[in-house]
Amino acid sequence: MKTSELTGAALDWAVAQCLGLEVTFDSWGVCYIGKVQRDESGLGYPAPFEPSHNWAQGGPIIEREKLWIGYSASGTTLRLVVMEDAVVQCHKVVHPPRPCSTTGPTVLIAAMRCYVVSKLGDEIELPEELK
Repeated sequence: MKTSELTGAALDWAVAQCLGLEVTFDSWGVCYIGKVQRDESGLGYPAPFEPSHNWAQGGPIIEREKLWIGYSASGTTLRLVVMEDAVVQCHKVVHPPRPCSTTGPTVLIAAMRCYVVSKLGDEIELPEELK
């Protein structure tokens, strides 16, 4: 599948692959990592892994990877107008150099797509449960 088209659990799974995390999915397609959290009753439940929707998970990746975030609407610069699409340009110093530019309906989706492209390439194979 084209990395630039990933969304939801498929995108979260791909980010987990970049980070070397083992993940599972529930019947609703939510991606989980192995760590267990406890609620008030003391019952444990897996922590959802949703860096494409959760700033606490996606934000540190954006910062650590030094992803540059810009906004665009039909190729024009936005100034105090409603954002139509988030545009993230990723200029990474890797060997070989692999600059990339990805888009998405939100900053986190665009940024996580950029991160995955920079690590795994333009196309990836998804596990059966995500197809």
